[in-house]
Formats: sequence, C-alpha cells, structure tokens
Amino acid sequence: MSEEKNKDFRVEKDSIGAKDVPEDVYYGVQSLRAAENFHITGLTMHPEFINSLAYIKKAAAITNCEAGILDKRISNAIVKACDEILEGKFQEQFIVDPIQGGAGTSFNMNANEVIANRAIEILGGEKGDYSIVHPNDHVNCGQSTNDVIPTAGKMTALRLLDHLQKELRVLHKAFCDKAEEFDHVLKMGRTQMQDAVPIRLGQEFKAYSVAVMRDINRMDKAMDEMRVLNMGGTAVGTGLNADETYLRRIVPNLSEISGMQLVQAFDLIDATQNLDPFVAVSGSIKACAVTLSKIANDLRLMSSGPRAGFGEINLPAKQNGSSIMPGKVNPVIPEVVNQVCFNIIGNDVTITMAAEAGQLELNAFEPIVFYCMFQSIDTLAYAVKTFVDNCVTGITANENRCRYLVENSVGIITAICPHVGYKAAADIAKEAIKTGESVKDLILKKGILTEEELNCIMDPESMTEPGIPGKELLNQKKH
Repeated sequence: MSEEKNKDFRVEKDSIGAKDVPEDVYYGVQSLRAAENFHITGLTMHPEFINSLAYIKKAAAITNCEAGILDKRISNAIVKACDEILEGKFQEQFIVDPIQGGAGTSFNMNANEVIANRAIEILGGEKGDYSIVHPNDHVNCGQSTNDVIPTAGKMTALRLLDHLQKELRVLHKAFCDKAEEFDHVLKMGRTQMQDAVPIRLGQEFKAYSVAVMRDINRMDKAMDEMRVLNMGGTAVGTGLNADETYLRRIVPNLSEISGMQLVQAFDLIDATQNLDPFVAVSGSIKACAVTLSKIANDLRLMSSGPRAGFGEINLPAKQNGSSIMPGKVNPVIPEVVNQVCFNIIGNDVTITMAAEAGQLELNAFEPIVFYCMFQSIDTLAYAVKTFVDNCVTGITANENRCRYLVENSVGIITAICPHVGYKAAADIAKEAIKTGESVKDLILKKGILTEEELNCIMDPESMTEPGIPGKELLNQKKH
C-alpha cells in the first residue's frame, strides 16, 4: 500500500530535510512547507502579484543570459515558462498564503519552483530533476527575496492603481454630469447639521467631482514612488552575487518586458530597508476612501426619509430594505461604500505599523503590507464601480422639496442681513424659530421689505454666487 502511494509522489530535499511532494504539481518542497506553515487567510497570491513575479523572473533570465551567467538554453526555457504563467497558466500552483513569515521568501520560492519545474519539462526532463533547471541557481540567479518581493509588490500596486484610477475617472465624470443636471436646483446648505445658507445641488455635486479628481492626482504622485525599484540589490542592497552587467540591465529589461516605466533606486540599500513608499501609496488610497465615505454620508442624508427626512434627492431603489417593514428601501450602495472605506482606513493603520516595524537592512513584514494594500485597491475599485453604476448615475432631485426647505428655512436670513442689519435679522430669525412662521412672511408682515425686494434678494443665482444678493437695492437706498 505504501509503495503504491509513493508512486504518486516525488521526494524533494531542502535544508530542513526530505519531503514527499505530489508528483503532478509544479511547486516544490519549499512551497509545500510554506503552505503547511502559513494557513492564515485561506487565500493565495493575488493574480497580478503572480504576473509581476513572472515578469521579474523572465527579465532576470534574459539579463543573466546577456551577462553570460546563464546558459541560453536554460534561459529560453525559463522565459517560456514565465510567458505561460503570464498567459494565465499554472495559477493554481501558487499555493502560499498571502500572510506569511519570512519576508516573502515563500512567495519567491513558490515562483522559483513552479518556473523551474515547467522549464525542466520544456527541456524534456521530469519535474523535480533540478540538475536540469534549479529554482535557486538558475531561476533565482542574481536575485534575493529581498529585491524580488518588494519589486513585485510595487509592480502589482501600479497595475491595480491604474485600474482604480480608471474607475475613479468614471465616477468623476458621473459627478460632473450630475452637477450640470442639478445646476438649477436651489437647496439649503448645512453646516454642523444646521441650516446655513442656500446652495445649488449642482454645486454640491461639482464639489464632489473636484474632490475625486484631487484624489486621482494624489495617487499619481504616490505611484511615482512605486516605479523606483531595488532590483539588483539582492540581500541587503549591496548587490552581492549580482553580476555587474545584470545589475546595470535588470531594471531596463524589466521595464521593456512589462511595459511599465520603472527605474532603479539610486541607493539600493535605502530601497531595501524602507517601506515608506508603500505608506505613501496607502495614504493616498486612504485619503480617497475618506473622500468617498464622506460623499456617501451626504447622499444618505440628502435622500433620508423619504417623508420624515431631508428627502432632497432620490437614490435608485436596488433591493428591499427590510424583512419586516413593507416598502422600505435602504441606501445600500452608499452603505457598502462606507464599509469598504472603513476597512481601507484600518488597512492603512496595519500598513503603517508594518512599515515602522522593520529592523536594520530589511523589513520582514512586506506580506501583510501587500495583503492589505492589494485588498484596499481592489475593494475600492469595486466599490467605486457599483457606486457609479448602481447609485450616482440614477440619482434624481426632488426640486420642489428642496425649494420648500429653502423658503421655510431660517438660514435665508443671512442673505437679507445686509439689507436690514444684523440685529434686526437676528430678531426675525428668533421669532421665526419660535413661532414657526417663515422668514419671508415675517419680513412682509412687518413691512421691512417688499415682496419685490425679497424676490430680488432671494434670486437663486444671487444667493449661491459671490457677492451681495440684491446689491442694487442697497445702492438705491444710499442714493
């Protein structure tokens, strides 16, 4: 029975000892040990991270061949194996958990073993015969986990951020479109949840679009830091065991192969020691999350009711809101945006603490940085997409309700103040609050202003643009 079972396995050895590895898999002993040691999330590597590793290993094989360090036949086999991974093959062979000890060594070795075993097959050998292509000596030639993994993390972040920015640009346009659609809708502005002065609904949505574009621009700056790589630095940034030609050519080759604009850090030791560029990127994602969560809050408030709340806008009805209250519809899309943003803010704290916790020449906590960062970028992109598709584009305005709230608000007294004086305006405001009468009715009843004068002062454009509403009335009184 034991002999029959062993036919399905090959024996691989590492510095820990020998271990049975399933015969048909492309990963090896080090990947298998990591999968057993780090069953933390139940997940595996992000697909884009796998692709980034394949680009790096392909570039390294080509560069080492150019430097005369790697046999062309082996280099070509490694390149072909990497190309197959980039085509989407062997994804299931990357088995290590995203959260792991060892500063990402398990990520690196999983890639080395899969690529080596596929290259062995390409050269006519059998998986596990590392005399043909070795995971360390050939696939990892001139490299260390300590330059491969941060480089893969940065490349992955760039790919994911590019997708996120595309979604944000769609959101920006959606807000711009709504700003134009609602430009004529006068509503009550609020500060500290109290009536302030009138504003146009379109102005609010325009402000949302400006905030989103600022977040996109902020990400651009942070992404520039992701283009600076420590490839060639090997273990601690000194470049030990990296051929001089390899050191000079690895990043240009990687740029060409990946189609990304990448540069080598001018100080490889610094670039190996410090993870502050990831903190900067996480900060830009967090800032965007804060912006979007605040906007989601606004939409929930403005749509509250529909009868007993603000009721100024309508959000698209997407699903039943209650299992007990018939007809209730909840703002589920803004709510999910809020929750994604809460998680991103928490991820930013984790990334910050992980970056701070490094010691001396290396930070061992890159796996948790990448896990949190990739999750933040992905979930924010998904949240933005559903925000646009299932909420923002379908928002409608309750124009009459908005106008009613303005006309019955005490806040409009601010526009009248220059015409009647602060004390008189304050007295009218107090009386309006006490009696429930509108400011407009009180002013007319007391004969302070005529209806014609009030209409001039309360012109929507005048009250929502710089200047003094009804300024010509003041000029007439002076003369």
